[in-house]
Amino acid sequence: MTPEQARAAYLKSIGHGLKKAKYSNVKTEVDGITFDSKKEAERYVTLKLMQRIGDIEDLVLQPKFLIADAVVLDGRKQRARYYIADFQYTDAATGNTVVEDVKGMKTAAYRAKRHQVKLLHGIEVKEV
Repeated sequence: MTPEQARAAYLKSIGHGLKKAKYSNVKTEVDGITFDSKKEAERYVTLKLMQRIGDIEDLVLQPKFLIADAVVLDGRKQRARYYIADFQYTDAATGNTVVEDVKGMKTAAYRAKRHQVKLLHGIEVKEV
């Protein structure tokens, strides 16, 4: 290891130079899955327990919903746009599909995507 590499390793070990998350969230790992925040990881643990006792079924992480098809703009192809929620499951008591998003900060982009999911898919995203 060169002196530069040793210095970089030391600085990284003390947290120097690490980019702080925009909304102060802390990535958290549970069951080998990395979640964007502690709050999202805690919700996952709760949902796993609910599934185990039979309150919910078919838990899906990161369900993806198309909100805009791919198009050509100014002669360049633009990719399709998706809204990716945090969780989707079936409520065992009602049989209804529930889509959840764990939110600390509701950005304008999030609100617009949530609106599009309701408009295009008839799904109302539940905020936790």
